[in-house]
Amino acid sequence: QVQLVESGGGLVEAGGSLRLSCAASGTIFSISDMGWYRQAPGKQRELVATIIKEGKTNYADSVKGRFTISRDNAKNTVYLQMNSLKPEDTAVYYCNLLDYYRNAYWGQGTQVTVSS
Repeated sequence: QVQLVESGGGLVEAGGSLRLSCAASGTIFSISDMGWYRQAPGKQRELVATIIKEGKTNYADSVKGRFTISRDNAKNTVYLQMNSLKPEDTAVYYCNLLDYYRNAYWGQGTQVTVSS
């Protein structure tokens, strides 16, 4: 059974930084594609960043230059370093895993709140 456990959310002032972590279990992490998504109140869930098993990354335009996604295959963990945070980054952030068979799994979400 695939499990994703996120951590690292919280309350931060605008301009501050947070690092989210997502630890995966129950699948072969090194051949899985990973991603971070977010959902703000009243809005649809949107892609923030992805990192495929080969290491190539992709970012939403709204976070380019501020957020960095990375992975540690030895720890089965994906990270999202968020710098220069803005109030509009406030959302619940979800970790996503696509396994070798393209099955999608989601974490429970972690709240990020950026105060102005």
